[in-house]
Amino acid sequence: MKTISSILAAFLMVTFVSCQRDDPQPEENEPKVIVLDEKSAQLVEAENDFGFELFQHVFASETKYENIMVSPLSVSLALAMTYNGANNETQTAMEKTLKVYGLTPEDINTSYNNLVNALKSLDKKVLLEIANAIYYRHNFEVENEFISTNKNYYDAEVSALDFSSPQALETINGWVADKTNDKIETILDRIDPDHVMFLLNAIYFKGIWQKKFDKKETEKLPFYLENGESIQTETMQRPDTLPYMSNDLFSAIELSYGIGNYNMYVFLPRNGRTLQDIVDNLNAENWAVWLETFEPTERVDIRFPRFKYEYEIKLNDVLTEMGMGIAFTGAADFTGINRNGGLFIDYVKHKSFIEVNEEGTEAAAVTIVAIRETAYVEEVPFHVNRPFLYAITEKSTGAVLFMGTVKNPVLN
Repeated sequence: MKTISSILAAFLMVTFVSCQRDDPQPEENEPKVIVLDEKSAQLVEAENDFGFELFQHVFASETKYENIMVSPLSVSLALAMTYNGANNETQTAMEKTLKVYGLTPEDINTSYNNLVNALKSLDKKVLLEIANAIYYRHNFEVENEFISTNKNYYDAEVSALDFSSPQALETINGWVADKTNDKIETILDRIDPDHVMFLLNAIYFKGIWQKKFDKKETEKLPFYLENGESIQTETMQRPDTLPYMSNDLFSAIELSYGIGNYNMYVFLPRNGRTLQDIVDNLNAENWAVWLETFEPTERVDIRFPRFKYEYEIKLNDVLTEMGMGIAFTGAADFTGINRNGGLFIDYVKHKSFIEVNEEGTEAAAVTIVAIRETAYVEEVPFHVNRPFLYAITEKSTGAVLFMGTVKNPVLN
């Protein structure tokens, strides 16, 4: 058995720091201790590896948004439910992407169940809600084992819907809004005729700072953009004694929520360094070293901007780069969902929200995996390789505007 305490990182990555089982029981206002078995601890390591690589790929691919945010836990939970329907090469590819080497499907499911249950019961001062759901087309046959596994381990709500009805879209988006406290109101724009299933995960987090910022101290101060320009932004301020660390890449602080199980780490690049430099060094080994370097430091002068934004990304390309490209093609094997096969992942979409102010942090994330049937349409040959006639007409009147023949298309 390994004993580990949970930490919520700045990117909403769930990380754990090793402790000893014979540590004294925490007081009511001290961080609690989570005890996980060996397999669950191995899953946490895989979860972090997946999260760091996912964030690096998203950061590298993003050109539309200046502010990005992903919840690796949300993405991995949605993919883990989908994984229960994968077989053969598709199953192997998803294992590679999720970093769950050496874990059986039973290990993965049990460990995720243990992890989620532990995270949700840590701190009465922090609200953390994690929900899963599966909606499938009412006339689509789903394997009983696939449904029971996701119900038992992921507490997934499973429902059959008439995907041709507008009510189906309202039902799915309504679930998303409800599970994120209306911070994310929609995840689906439409349901196509070939869609047969949607697997969803939603995470909602609301944490109050252990030490709140005084709103009276908040003032507009300059914030310098990467292009050298500056803008005025509402900036929270306070001197504090708290965990701090510094190296040649960045300086960082740890801000605690509630009793201290959940924390936000803020990484500020050194002068001459960039966010890209930090992201390039973001891996499990460096992360562990960074966390061990934090030390209680007196009189840290904190100036931290309030912020609030939403983010959305389609993860097909990112997950393909990470090794599970086969799942998005006609070669995918999801016979664990339906024994007849012919299914593939149409898309994986991720939406997130965060607001940080003097009181604390409110954040939400939703991941949806859309499963589609492979459309087998027989091709109709029409090879224009000989002289032909053409006409240009007006449809409503039937008037022929132009008509001609082509015997040699290369003649001017």
